[in-house]
Amino acid sequence: MTTTKHNTTWPGAAHTSRTPLNRVYIITSHLASPISPRFTAIMASEDSAAPVVVDDCRGVLLVYSDGAVVRRDGPGFATPVRDDGTVEWKDAEFDAPRGLGLRLYRPRQRNQLLPVFFYYHGGGFCIGSRTWPNCQNYCLRLAAELGAVVVAPDYRLAPENRLPAAIDDGAAALLWLASQAGPAGDTWLTEAADFTRVFISGDSAGGTIAHNLAVRFGSAAGRSELGNVRVRGYVQLMPFFGGTERTRSEAECPDDAFLNRPLNDRYWRLSLPPGATVDHPASNPFGPDSPALEAVELAPTLVVVGGRDILRDRAVDYAARLRAMGKPVGVREFEGQQHGFFTIDPWSDASAELMRALKRFIHTDGRFD
Repeated sequence: MTTTKHNTTWPGAAHTSRTPLNRVYIITSHLASPISPRFTAIMASEDSAAPVVVDDCRGVLLVYSDGAVVRRDGPGFATPVRDDGTVEWKDAEFDAPRGLGLRLYRPRQRNQLLPVFFYYHGGGFCIGSRTWPNCQNYCLRLAAELGAVVVAPDYRLAPENRLPAAIDDGAAALLWLASQAGPAGDTWLTEAADFTRVFISGDSAGGTIAHNLAVRFGSAAGRSELGNVRVRGYVQLMPFFGGTERTRSEAECPDDAFLNRPLNDRYWRLSLPPGATVDHPASNPFGPDSPALEAVELAPTLVVVGGRDILRDRAVDYAARLRAMGKPVGVREFEGQQHGFFTIDPWSDASAELMRALKRFIHTDGRFD
């Protein structure tokens, strides 16, 4: 295990917490290994009293009482990457000053330009990365089974960079794609991608990013930002929405759920601006200060929900309200499935059914009937 100490001047400081982060440590370790006694000793030696953990997000992100933030470089579970060689991939940088990258995937065998499918990872805006093996497996399957170019961006994470940092980065990644849709674009991408058939998806926090991109780019001014890129549809995979009033699925969520109430609330507490409630526009699409959606020219949107997901009711309500506004929105519910089932096990029967639904959606340019 290696420990690297960083100063607290973070890129995009306008979005960071006002609470000082006295020390930030990035922990590089085996995916499932615990914090070492050596690190504990380091922490104890720097203060008269060793700081204690005040927030723990799956053991991947630890926030200490003195403001120190500890991160591991992978999820808290070991997942082998299953790469059969039918998909090729590479990394690219879309925001050099902030060191933000994305991972591009394309099928090796193709005889025409392919639709582009964005995938913004989940993690409550606090954890996750395009490099995590569960994300890699999901994107490999997306590219192979959808017959699409897959774009998987990273974004700045909280609490070091609070919202709207992640949403801004999501937009920057899409604008990067627009910059590639021309003679100066990366040929690895341009020889495979149909920039007039772009679909924006995200799971959990990534779904919230996708919603906010739909709002920003769902106007004439927003579409003009994208140049030759045309967004044909959105896929909200168990979107991470919130609100001050509990829904039934939140109130009845069992403690042993993959995403339970304490973790759900912790993510919002760490990611929203200091002092904000979960009715903030970044978390609640229908909050008192959220932008009106009636005027948004929303592309066809598929909302995917799990029957056992704590976020189920919010996603269903989101779709119902948009349909009441006349928006083209469909819902696909997977009975008995928990939050993030498709990245937890991309090869399950439910994940295979989801792939078929996504393939139909993108190859019919947004039909979900």
